[in-house]
Amino acid sequence: MAITTRTDLERLDREDPLAAFRDEFFLPDGIIYLDGNSLGAMPREAAQRARQVVEKEWAIGLIGSMNTAGWYALPVTLGRKIAALVGAKPNEVVLTDSTGINLYKVLAAALQMQPERRVIVMEGSNFPTNNYMVQGLVAQLGDGYTIRFAEADEIMAAIDEDVAAICITHVHYKTGNILDMAAITERAHSVGAAAVWDLCHSAGAMPVDLNGCNVDFAVACTYKYLNGGPGSPALLFAAERHHGEYLQPLTGWFGHAEPFAFERDYRPAHDVRQMLSGTQPVVSLSLAEIGIDIMLRADLQAIREKSMRMTDLFIELVEQRCGDHNIALLSPRQAERRGSQVSLYHEEGYPIVRAMHDRGVICDYRAPGNMRFGFAPLYIRYVDVWDAVDRLQDVLQTGAWKKPEYRERAAVT
Repeated sequence: MAITTRTDLERLDREDPLAAFRDEFFLPDGIIYLDGNSLGAMPREAAQRARQVVEKEWAIGLIGSMNTAGWYALPVTLGRKIAALVGAKPNEVVLTDSTGINLYKVLAAALQMQPERRVIVMEGSNFPTNNYMVQGLVAQLGDGYTIRFAEADEIMAAIDEDVAAICITHVHYKTGNILDMAAITERAHSVGAAAVWDLCHSAGAMPVDLNGCNVDFAVACTYKYLNGGPGSPALLFAAERHHGEYLQPLTGWFGHAEPFAFERDYRPAHDVRQMLSGTQPVVSLSLAEIGIDIMLRADLQAIREKSMRMTDLFIELVEQRCGDHNIALLSPRQAERRGSQVSLYHEEGYPIVRAMHDRGVICDYRAPGNMRFGFAPLYIRYVDVWDAVDRLQDVLQTGAWKKPEYRERAAVT
């Protein structure tokens, strides 16, 4: 349909099969929240769950809640749930630790699959934690391990018989560009390399099929599109075929075959539990379950279709109404190649983002010049697309972003 007025988008909202999910999230009045690709909105039920865990399970149940409230099993219990969202078997996923720590663990395990090889292929423009973690692992391993950095179009050619593992992000954090997981994994396997994937910007935003793509290991955060809360524990996937064959090196007691046997020496669990390390963050895990349960009730294909439509509309409206202000599209133009975000470039991107915040549109900035607008389909409406562009147009036309205070960098951008 041709979009010419806000009323057109109101009609799309009335027809939206996901519209009812918006009521399950707390969204401040007057705010258009386009930063769900960084931190998802809070599910309303999360506050109630926090009180339950803190005031009853902890305060009254004390240590007994490890058994009676299911605390001890949470990483596996939630892993079984979240597996359905990423195309994994229930016994292939745990929820634990942070994305960076999990990446360290799974890549260390993956490198054991080809111990005579020393090359890891990564995208150089990765989110920095990925590069830093792998650089740290390589420094520890020594013995000639190197990282071969390659950008999107160079990745296939970079994978040859010297490669032990690839460590690739499915959706690029800056641009939203989607890489072909199936084709890249097939290429890695064709030369005997293991395939490790980061799903931080795709889990919960689109269908993902880890087993269909024959992926070996994967990680993802749960605080973006899965709405698990700030710093919520991360997803870790290990294909069943690798259980008991390769060990992650952070061998804490939760990854022991019998943690409560209290043996002196480490004896690994021979399933996905070996990917666990220490005692788990129960409060964070409990809150993460709320967002996971909401996502399990939604249709991932409907989420993806709405995401593509909203981001298409945003690009169209920005180019129609802000095209005279030196803004460039950084995200792929084709919706099928784009995650649930739109990245725009402007050399004054940071003060523009700050000015947008003061007008009730929460987006974020990634240097240099990258303004990111994330569209979480469960709680963002089509009219929000129109209104966000309205406010962007106003910021640009009035020069509101030129205020000196908007140039002062906050610690988090």
